[in-house]
Amino acid sequence: MPEPNVEGSGEIRQFLASIFERYGHDLRGYAVNSVQRRVRAALGRSGLSSVAELERRSLADPLFFAQVLPSLTVRVSEMFRDPTFFLTLRTRIVPLLRSYPRLNIWHAGCATGEEAYSVAILLAEEGLYDRCQIYATDVSAQALEQAKLGVYAADSLETFASNYRAAGGRHDIRRYVTEAYGRISICEPLRRNVVFFQHDLVGDYVFGEMDAVFCRNVMIYFGRELQERVLGKLADSLRPHGFLCLGRSEQLGRRGRAQFTDFAPPDRIYRRAP
Repeated sequence: MPEPNVEGSGEIRQFLASIFERYGHDLRGYAVNSVQRRVRAALGRSGLSSVAELERRSLADPLFFAQVLPSLTVRVSEMFRDPTFFLTLRTRIVPLLRSYPRLNIWHAGCATGEEAYSVAILLAEEGLYDRCQIYATDVSAQALEQAKLGVYAADSLETFASNYRAAGGRHDIRRYVTEAYGRISICEPLRRNVVFFQHDLVGDYVFGEMDAVFCRNVMIYFGRELQERVLGKLADSLRPHGFLCLGRSEQLGRRGRAQFTDFAPPDRIYRRAP
């Protein structure tokens, strides 16, 4: 089967502009190379041969577009990904959070929910889970459905367990899941304080009064201008001295440097300037 034809940037720009106008999902600021890879993936999964066909079908059929959107935005996720980050979270941030009467946490771009549940496990082990509310959002309704269920392939468990141990986990990760029929399910008590809902980080409103915002491995797909705009939104959502957690390959730009101070730069953890 021939490889789908991903035309030049003009056709892709037109496709993204049409998607924004029709559905309100703003992908126009994504990095060009990332968009091209994702459009190619969407074409491959849909069986269509050109961006023009993908655009026509997406605009005419909202159900088809709902199936295409995850290909355009999907991010790889796993529990306790980048264990050293979670170890820093446990050893340096949690002690500061112990004095807070309530904790509000936002996972922006949560994908299928593994990171939100990882933080829930960590906070439960540190005795903070009962006083926290975790808001986990993503643009993909399909990803959120899996996140709400908290169900993952059982063959992921060894990777999850290895990451958990390296992140300073206090028990066996199997304490927090049930296994059946080739799947693992996050135990109900860990889902109780996690709320998942659809939210477009680029175009929608921001949350306020957050003590910590996790936006990890999301902005690497954005162009520089969009990165700066999103960083401004994340800053607006945080209380003074609140924590911003980015992915290992992500950097604060000029605007971010004016709004945040370093806390643990190797782990891309910053604090909102007062």
